[in-house]
Amino acid sequence: MARKILIQLDCDPQPSTFDSVVAVDAGAEVLLRHGNVTPDAAVPLVHGAMFTRGGDDLASTAIFVGGSDVAAAEAVFDRVRKTFFGPVRVSVLLDPAGANTTASAAVVAAGRHLPLSDPAAAATLRAVVLGGTGPVGQRVARLLARKGVAVAVASRSLSRAEEVCGRIASVVPGTRLEPVHADGAVTSGTPLATALATANLIVAAGAAGVTLLGAAGRGLVGRATVLIDLNAVPPAGIEGIAATDKARQDGDAVVYGALGVGGTKMKIHRAAIGRLFTSNDAILDAEELLAIGESLE
Repeated sequence: MARKILIQLDCDPQPSTFDSVVAVDAGAEVLLRHGNVTPDAAVPLVHGAMFTRGGDDLASTAIFVGGSDVAAAEAVFDRVRKTFFGPVRVSVLLDPAGANTTASAAVVAAGRHLPLSDPAAAATLRAVVLGGTGPVGQRVARLLARKGVAVAVASRSLSRAEEVCGRIASVVPGTRLEPVHADGAVTSGTPLATALATANLIVAAGAAGVTLLGAAGRGLVGRATVLIDLNAVPPAGIEGIAATDKARQDGDAVVYGALGVGGTKMKIHRAAIGRLFTSNDAILDAEELLAIGESLE
C-alpha cells in the first residue's frame, strides 16, 4: 500500500510546526511542507498530488491548507478545489490558525448541554458570539446558524458584524442572524445587553488577552446555561472563567475555558487528518469538522 503523504500548504513564510506535529501524530507518514503559498502557487503543487498516483493510491495523498491569515488560506483552499477535475483529486482539509477545529470543538461542547442535535429544539435557542467577526467567531456563528439557532454576532464594528451576518446568510439560507454593536462596557438597555439577557449560549471568541464580558456584563446575563471562553491568554475573555475550566458549574451556567475545549479540538484535528486518507474526495471545512467532532462524542 502507498505511503500516506500529506502536503501542507501554508500561507505563512514558515509552515506551522504545530500543524506538522499533529499531522505526524495523526498518521501522516510523509509530510511535504510549503510556505508562502498563494492561490497561483498552489496549482502546480496540487497537480503534483493529482498526477503522481492513480486508482486507490490517490487516497494515500492529501492536502492540508493552513496559515495565520484565514482569508488567504480560504483563497488557497478555493483554488485547490477548482484545480481538481472528475475523479482526479485528493482529499483536502482547511484549518487556518485552528479556526475550524476550534469553532467545531466549541459547538461540540455546547451540544453536550443544549439540544443542538434536535432541529426543533435548536430553533428555540438563542446565542451570542462575542468577537463574532474574528476567524473563530465567524465559524462558531455559522455552525450554530446551520443548527437553526438564532445568533447575535457581536463586534466592536457594527458594519463588520453586518457584513459577517450577510456572508453567513448567503451560504446558510433561512438563518436568524443579528449584528450587534459591542464597544466598551456592556450597559443595561443596549442591544448587546438585550441579546445577553435572552441568550441560552454565550461564546467569547475575540482577540487574545481582551476581556469581552466583564463582571458587570455577566450581571446582565439572563438565562444562559452555557458560557464558553476561547481566549487562552490572560485576562479572560469572559471574566470568571479560567482557561482550564471544562463543564464547571458556575451558578446557573456550565462554563468552558480555552483549554477545556482544547482537548476536543485536538481530537477533531487528529481525526480529520485520519479521515483524509480514507478516500480521495473528502473536502473538510468547518461543517465537516463539526460532524467529525460530534461523531467522537
